[in-house]
Order: sequence, then structure tokens, then C-alpha cells
Amino acid sequence: MSNAQLQSAKTNAGESDYDSNALMGLAQLMSRVFAGEDLALEAQQLLQRAGEGDAIALMDLSVLLQLRGDEATGVALQQEALSIQQHFQLIPKVPQSPLKVLALMAPGNLMTNTPLEFLAEGAGFQLDLLYISPDLPRPLHLPEHDVAFVALSELERNRESLDLINSMIADWPRPILNKPEALLCMGRDQISYRLQDMPGLDVPINAIVNRDQLAYLCIHPGELKQVLSDAEFPLIIRPLDSHAGNDLACVEDATALLEYLQSTAGELFYLARFVDYRSADGQFRKYRIMLINGEPHLAHMAISDHWMVHYLNAGMMESEVKRKEEADTMASFSQGFAQKHRAALRKIYEVSGLDYLGIDCGESPNGDLLVFEVGASMNVHAMDPVDIFPYKQPQMQRLFTAFESMMLGEHLNFRIARRRAAAPFSEPPRGEPGQAVGG
Repeated sequence: MSNAQLQSAKTNAGESDYDSNALMGLAQLMSRVFAGEDLALEAQQLLQRAGEGDAIALMDLSVLLQLRGDEATGVALQQEALSIQQHFQLIPKVPQSPLKVLALMAPGNLMTNTPLEFLAEGAGFQLDLLYISPDLPRPLHLPEHDVAFVALSELERNRESLDLINSMIADWPRPILNKPEALLCMGRDQISYRLQDMPGLDVPINAIVNRDQLAYLCIHPGELKQVLSDAEFPLIIRPLDSHAGNDLACVEDATALLEYLQSTAGELFYLARFVDYRSADGQFRKYRIMLINGEPHLAHMAISDHWMVHYLNAGMMESEVKRKEEADTMASFSQGFAQKHRAALRKIYEVSGLDYLGIDCGESPNGDLLVFEVGASMNVHAMDPVDIFPYKQPQMQRLFTAFESMMLGEHLNFRIARRRAAAPFSEPPRGEPGQAVGG
């Protein structure tokens, strides 16, 4: 890390006497930041330990700085930590499961990997993080685990790491979920094309276009269908690999498209048709649904008067009426929304090839499931204040338990299959390192 980056870390860190040697991890740190806690004391101690070459402290400080908005320094600290070690362990505050899950991760910012830390903390299982990348040494041995999970998101920048992991898993010694071959086909453009013309689904095509093509469309808007066959203005546009609404816009016409290009960096963009999905009351409703082994679970439902619905800015905390509707939707989800769209949700699960994935969606004016995004790395959590959202904790606990049950089922099925295939079969003693990776 450069002197400038270290100074930036000091400036952001504040004062502290934090002295834990355990990895705090994303779930704990984000929950405390979300709750408004002052982590200056912990940050200072992390900074001191990081200066002594403590990889665990470097990783925690990396997460904390990114949560505070200093992504560049946070990613630099992560790189320094990974130069020391590539394996990190998270132990839940309340261990409730015997399961040991190994998450295969890629280096990068907080959008790079599926945030399994929240699931592990919620379900109470041990989570080991192993970072794999063409820029890192290939691990010679695996940490002990019951099930492995490829946690990389489907971002373009992860493709080389996914290819590398794909080359390693042929003789993997344990079950492995969300396999890279499926993730490699989950780009926003890819999945939108694969879900076209299916009953009950409305999935706007997301085309990848470059800046020159968009500039041409600003002058020749009549040729839009040469780029995007199902669209006309207004259009949804965002830079490639952007998430959480960053630089996401709805452009009404060619003039607005030109203004967007002049104000937004990047060379490649996703372009899609805009769907006015507001309900009869003029509000937009967005659902985040997680498919766990094919079964849908509602993570949240946000209501807003703006088409770009994000839970944090939809006014859910301020509106008892909105929260009441979300609570009712959660209570009736299995018999209501999920049942109505069961065939469409099942088709998404089958086409994706993933064991665990998320869907951000609404309902189109004709009642179809309107899909905004399908991906493996959507965040689900139980951070919302219990006094304001008392209905969410039980709902999220059901989701966390379903995830743990899926993983445990894979582990048990694997053991049964091994015993049937080779008798007598004896597993390696617990506590010893696993087999070599990739033969």
C-alpha cells in the first residue's frame, strides 16, 4: 500500500482500542454501520494491526473503508491482505449448524461476490472464504468443508476467475453449488435473451452497446431497433457492471441520451426498453425474490412513486401503510404472489442453472412477472430495525434456514452417494486439510 493510501486509511479510521483477533466480516461490519454505530475505536486498532502485516485486520479494514465510501483504499488493503494469505474464516456469533461452507471468492469491491456472510450469520454455520484469481497463487490445498459455493457474481470482470475455477472443479472433493459454468451465462444481456418469449414472463432485452453506437443513435434515433429489437424511447441505460442504481437512468429521447453520455463515464453500456409498471394507485412495487433450490422466498417488497425503486429510498421506514402492505405480502407470499407466478419463477430457476439466485422484479400492466434483474449476488439481510420492521426477522430467518437446509442436504446426499458407490467408505478425519485442488 502506498503512503497516500495509508494516510487515507488513517484519516478514515479515526481512533480506537479494538483488540479482537477474529475476522469481523461484512455482515457484522455492515450491520453496525447501518445501525449508525461509531466504529472509530475498532477502526484505529484495525489500522494498527494492519500496519503490522495482520491479514485479518487488513481484510476487515478493507470492508470498513468501502462501507464508508473509500473504495479505492479498501480494495488496495484487500490486495495487501491477499498477498499474505488467501483463506479467511468466519465463525457465527451463535453457532447453530454443524455445517462448514467454503465460499470461493474473487478479489474486488463489495459488489464482486455474493454476500454469503449474512446467510452464514443468520443460519449459524461456519463460512470459510478462499480467494481465487489468475493474479493470485493457485491454492495447493482446500480448507476442510462440507459444501463449496462459488460466490463470484456474474460481472464481466469476474469471467477470468470463473474460467479458472471451472478448470479446477472436475475432481472437487465435496459438493459444489452455483457452478461457474452457469455463472458464466448469467450476464445481464445473456440471461435477458435466454428468458425471451416465455409465458408469464416479461423480460426486456438488455443489449451491450458502446459509446460510439449510442452517439450514432443520438443523431439517428430512428435506427434504434437495429441495436435493440424490442425497444423504443424511453430507454433504460446503465454502464456495464454497474449495480445498486449507479448511473442508472431512463432517457426519454435522443437529446436525453446525449446528455447522459456527456455526463457519464464508461465505454460500454446496457440498453433496455422502459416498462411503466406502476400499479393502479400510481405506485411502483419492486420485489426481491431469492430462489433457493428452486423455491421462492421474498426478501423484501418496496413501494415508491419513482420507477427506480430502492428499498432504502422508497420511504418504507417512514410509512406505516407501506410496511403494512409489505408485511401482508410476506405473510401471503407462498399462496399469493409466488403461486401466481410459480411457473415463471420455475422457468427462471431452470434456465439459470443456479442453486441460489435472486430476482428483482415487478408486475407488468398485463400481470406478467416483469424481470428487472436476475443474478447470484443480490444481498439479503436482517439489518432492519426490529421495532419498525417486526415482521422481517421471522421472514429472513426462514430464508436463512432454507439456505442452510439446501447446503446440508447437498452434504448429506453426497455422503450417501459416496457410501453407496464404494463400500466400505471412510471419510478423512475431521480437522485435517482437504485434498489437493484440481489434481
